[in-house]
Amino acid sequence: MAAGEEEGVAAGTEVEAAVEEPRTFKDLGVTDVLCEACDQLGWKVPTKIQVEAIPVALQGRDVIGLAETGSGKTGAFALPILQALLETPQRLFALVLTPTRELAFQISEQFEALGSSIGVQSTVIVGGIDTMSQSLALAKKPHVIIATPGRLVDHLENTKGFNLRALKFLVMDEADRILNMDFETEVDKILKVIPRDRKTFLFSATMTKKVQKLQRAALKNPVKCAVSSKYQTVEKLQQYYIFIPSKFKDSYLVYILNELAGNSFMIFCSTCNNTQRTALLLRNLGFTAIPLHGQMSQNKRLGSLNKFKAKARSILLATDVASRGLDIPHVDVVINFDIPTHSKDYIHRVGRTARAGRSGKSITFVTQYDVELFQRIEHLIGKKLPAFPMQEEEVMMLTERVAEAQRIARMELREQGEKKRSRNDDDDTEEAIGVRNKVAGGKKKKRKA
Repeated sequence: MAAGEEEGVAAGTEVEAAVEEPRTFKDLGVTDVLCEACDQLGWKVPTKIQVEAIPVALQGRDVIGLAETGSGKTGAFALPILQALLETPQRLFALVLTPTRELAFQISEQFEALGSSIGVQSTVIVGGIDTMSQSLALAKKPHVIIATPGRLVDHLENTKGFNLRALKFLVMDEADRILNMDFETEVDKILKVIPRDRKTFLFSATMTKKVQKLQRAALKNPVKCAVSSKYQTVEKLQQYYIFIPSKFKDSYLVYILNELAGNSFMIFCSTCNNTQRTALLLRNLGFTAIPLHGQMSQNKRLGSLNKFKAKARSILLATDVASRGLDIPHVDVVINFDIPTHSKDYIHRVGRTARAGRSGKSITFVTQYDVELFQRIEHLIGKKLPAFPMQEEEVMMLTERVAEAQRIARMELREQGEKKRSRNDDDDTEEAIGVRNKVAGGKKKKRKA
């Protein structure tokens, strides 16, 4: 549909939250077999976005869902799609576009879990994985494809016999982020080759200008289901900051990890290199830390995530590749080691903890260079954050040990760089702690995501 084809599209139809919310999925019109699947997953009560979006989607309308991270968006689009699939079984029935690989795998897990009793097959099509095996999976014509836009376009253009001409549902999850990552041209290509006569669900945490433009191009007279229009963080989240000199950042991190020992941590860094460096530093000090960033191979990324989810590791260091959409139930503390440059990313990062009604803590490191960014974050969330209580002299006692660990981490990073250049080494440095073991044991292969 052309961008300006229908004037009333942009406005959509505002839907007010019902005064009396239905208490079960059955009340929303979800069929019995899927209600049972929800029950088995432990979904007792529909979330707000599910209450708003599912009935509208079941009526066959296009939906724009605005809801913050951790609000149950996947269920809001997966249930209507599975119900429609039950009524008219068909291969290559639905396509879900998502910005990151990890999110794609997570959505696929939910589809498989919800659709296990009705035999739903889904395939994940993302970069970093062999295209040949993906082509074979597509040849089997799964019901649902969950894909990142770049790799899907690759298959549409190069995989013989694969097309989406019969597609009935298109979902764009985290649409604002898909567009921020400059997937616009890929999304345009996909929209050109899928049927106009389809149902489209667009889910986004924020309504940016790009998302509005996409909405006009891709949706027909949509119903807008907004759960929270202002940026906010969950009430049960205790948010703190610490103001520190930049050169002692590592020592303060070690102090906090010791102070809050026994919790599980997600630590956000701004670059792949800093994520890797900090992970090596913490390992040299005896912490069980693992990295997750875009220069790791896909298998490594999933491996890191699974070790952390299974609680085999208590500290996950990540770039913003992990700040949105990933549902890891047991994160107790989020640490913004590097302050996010976009204030909205702060909301998504701290949204990794205090999920589904649990409580959690977040601590943001503010150095002398970050004051303005921090003020912007406080302005966005509309509250002044308290300082985290610290004992400065205890931190200073750590500096010598930390300096030694920094030196070793720098050597290891250099080693890794050299190994990466000399050969594709896929050994896992995870288990090794002493520098000699690590030097012998091989380093992380870093491939561009």
